[in-house]
Amino acid sequence: MAEAPSEIVVLAQARAAARAARDFARADELRDEIAASGWVVVDGPEGWRLEPATPAEPSEAPPRGRVKAADVGSLLDDPSTHDVSLHWVCEGWPEDIERAIASFRAHARGRDLQFVVADVTGAEPGRWGDDVEVIGLEEGTGWAAARNAGLRRSLAPVVVALDGSVEATGDALGPLTDALARPELGIVGPFGIVTRDLREFEEAPGAGPCDAVEGYLMAFRRDVLREVGGFDEKFRWYRTADIEWSFRVKDAGYGCEVVTVPVTKHEHRMWFETSPAERAKWSKRNFYRFLDRWRGRWDLVLSGEPPGG
Repeated sequence: MAEAPSEIVVLAQARAAARAARDFARADELRDEIAASGWVVVDGPEGWRLEPATPAEPSEAPPRGRVKAADVGSLLDDPSTHDVSLHWVCEGWPEDIERAIASFRAHARGRDLQFVVADVTGAEPGRWGDDVEVIGLEEGTGWAAARNAGLRRSLAPVVVALDGSVEATGDALGPLTDALARPELGIVGPFGIVTRDLREFEEAPGAGPCDAVEGYLMAFRRDVLREVGGFDEKFRWYRTADIEWSFRVKDAGYGCEVVTVPVTKHEHRMWFETSPAERAKWSKRNFYRFLDRWRGRWDLVLSGEPPGG
């Protein structure tokens, strides 16, 4: 294998130092500079190495047809090509996602946006626009697996995971990207929740720190996604998966914060069009999965351990 020029090695060393200092924005800039010179930094358990850049493997190309979520290639280590990457999971009601995408297009404010839909319904791909990457997934793919498949396609430093019920009514991305410029924050969004007992969660009182960000709209940096990993794929239904991932981000040393943004939240179809019995069964199963992992982690909640806890 060819040996990297000394100036590229210096850039790679600076990137490693930036990552160690948790300056992930600078690390991404250095990685992009290295890539522009025809080299790729590969991180491994023994450290980093430099390899000559090669064309993307076929597995990294957008998948065709309906595929297994696990077979969707990752672009998370590729250089950024967009400003913000926006993601939806379609389990029905494609018209809601159509409304959501149109609203963010209307308020892009000159940003280069990447749109990705992980679709488990077999909807017509072109219905959302030619600029939307549609990943057709096998019928029966669980929510978290579908979400992760879409997130692996992210090609922007800021990633926004959304539900089709959320419609932008103004520049929602500006406040989110501004907040994520603070390296201590891991997830931000307009809908936050807090808990005093790790069993019951309630709406956060307003903008500022919270215990978890709800999955209607979660914004985070791509480096945080790479560091923490995706959603727990045993969450086949969406409920509590957002809380569990928020706790994993906080366990990695980052904060969660409510940020006020101009959006409207319409009816959440998956909740209202699922029978009460099924909602209760799936919600209980997901909650106990969360509790099994995070029971007793009072260090991750704002209230701290309750008296007599």
